[in-house]
Amino acid sequence: MGVAFRDILTEFRDTVGWEALAGVAAVDAHNALYQFLSIIRQPDGTPLMDQEGRTTSHLSGILFRTANFLEKGIRPVWVFDGTPPDFKQETIEVRRAIRDRAGERWQDALERGDIAEAYKQARSSSRIDENVIGTSQELLSLLGIPCVQAPSEGEAQAAHMVEKGDAGYVVSQDYDTLLFGAPVLVRNLAVSGKRKVRGRTISVYPERILLSDVLKGLALTRSDLVRVALLVGTDFNSGIKGVGAKTALRMVQRGEFEQTMRERLPDTEWEAIMEFFLAPPATDSYSLHWNAPDREGIIRMLCDRFDFSQERIQKALDSMGAKAGQKTLDSWFS
Repeated sequence: MGVAFRDILTEFRDTVGWEALAGVAAVDAHNALYQFLSIIRQPDGTPLMDQEGRTTSHLSGILFRTANFLEKGIRPVWVFDGTPPDFKQETIEVRRAIRDRAGERWQDALERGDIAEAYKQARSSSRIDENVIGTSQELLSLLGIPCVQAPSEGEAQAAHMVEKGDAGYVVSQDYDTLLFGAPVLVRNLAVSGKRKVRGRTISVYPERILLSDVLKGLALTRSDLVRVALLVGTDFNSGIKGVGAKTALRMVQRGEFEQTMRERLPDTEWEAIMEFFLAPPATDSYSLHWNAPDREGIIRMLCDRFDFSQERIQKALDSMGAKAGQKTLDSWFS
């Protein structure tokens, strides 16, 4: 879900054109998959499924978003989560309970015929399991897109890759990426275009946030930014009820962080969480190579196994080679 930083980052969120995003992009895999599973649904909230009832929303999202990225000159590398830190377990259990309740409310809304409520609850019931991960990685491999297995949080690994210069920016909706030290965060790449929000259709465009601009503009160090997050609440702690980003920012700027944590959140392992954000586990054991898509393999997987329309799949594959200045698909991957 990420830290609720929207209120203090508004002036640092710059809308950018796709032409400014060409290059290597480290994609926060779990974040993108949740978006696909949440958004790619029928009006009553039912996800895309094959004839056997297996969810395929994530596969559709991966294929068509990859095609769009490649057309725009973006080379994605998908970074998958590894083992979460021990202090994330409570958050994981809370989120599981929320998804379970949403699933029950979804079914109740369907029985009442309340389609709008059903769609809302269905989105909140989205979950990533081993099948989603396995089929996602299989499709990405067939598409010729590299995957990196993070030792722990995928956002942290993606941030590390950008810091090393192996990627130009991290693709994620979560502001947590900045806490992990990502120099550049790009949001809305997996959801750009038209989408419905609270019953109305809006346009969503890519936006870029530079960590250096945030720290300079707010007169904070990265450690301070993590302190603000700890007061608000992160994936690893609940934060102080009623304290938003602006209030937390003022507390940190006045030097009230440690006293506030001792008084309001005495059971929070804030030193360990802070250390995790500032020096998270990351690996240099990865290889980034982009290969031409295996057209026949993709069609076998998506059409023969998961009942996708062969016409739509072939059209998406054709579009991957339609980049300006590229005569053949192979030349782009050389």
